[in-house]
Amino acid sequence: MTGVVDTNLLLDFNVRAIESVTLDGPPELAARDLMSPYVWREPDGRYGIMVRAVVPPGAPLTDTGVIWAGWSDDGVRFTMADTPSIVPGPDEHDAGGVEDPTVVRRDDGYVVYYSGVLADHAHGELSYATGPSLDRLVKSGVALASSKSEGNTKEATIDRTPDGRWRLFYEYAADEASRVGMAVGADVAGPWEEQPTPFLPRADSWDDWHLSTGPLLTDDPACPVMFYNGATRDARWRIGWVAFDADYSRVVARGLQPLVTPPPVDDRSATDIAFAASVVVADGAIWLYYSLEDRRLARALIRRS
Repeated sequence: MTGVVDTNLLLDFNVRAIESVTLDGPPELAARDLMSPYVWREPDGRYGIMVRAVVPPGAPLTDTGVIWAGWSDDGVRFTMADTPSIVPGPDEHDAGGVEDPTVVRRDDGYVVYYSGVLADHAHGELSYATGPSLDRLVKSGVALASSKSEGNTKEATIDRTPDGRWRLFYEYAADEASRVGMAVGADVAGPWEEQPTPFLPRADSWDDWHLSTGPLLTDDPACPVMFYNGATRDARWRIGWVAFDADYSRVVARGLQPLVTPPPVDDRSATDIAFAASVVVADGAIWLYYSLEDRRLARALIRRS
């Protein structure tokens, strides 16, 4: 799992432990599968979570997801709100579902990026909501629209630049594949200035076709690391890592093998997917939160050397 790219930098990550993440909530939440667990830590030490709750396979497809919020003292078991924080509609751009929350904590409250899906469930755009608390969010529209060359924009990852601008990583669709794009803007919704592609698929590798954004580990600002999601053409998703220089202009290291791979399952209907959503550094420990099989949540204790 060691990556070296045209520098003398050696960097390694490995998984030390894995724990299941559980949500205690109303029956409406318990009836759904769970994906995209975005977890962060509040100034008072509590862990917050926003998660995509989806209709399980075989049930009528009413939407592609709603977004629920909750709180935890230990980062493992969360008490969820009685009702979702973000639901589809009424505007057309997210009438079919709301997915993939990413939370930015600010002094005046929260910005939540999410993927809005049209009513036909075939197209989406990166959207956002703001509010003083997670139960008082107001939708603010599209943060990054799709284009002819970059369709289905979603899966936001945010970092702030030294001069206070917003650096946005996002997934988009092109040439029958998922790719990762990067843009810099003056505010939450831009306007955005496109940047060079941060990294690409690798031939003859586990990430040779699809790439999707994952969370950033920025405790060392000179060497930020993204725990990204990669897959072959048949969409067998795994979690890897890639390290950049301080301004994300160059890849300095990249893991050769997946960091997290789904465990073998006996159920043939299970989806062969591990998909990273967030990372929290607490008391010196690196916790990576992710979903498995598009239905359950876990976190991994990551060791860096």
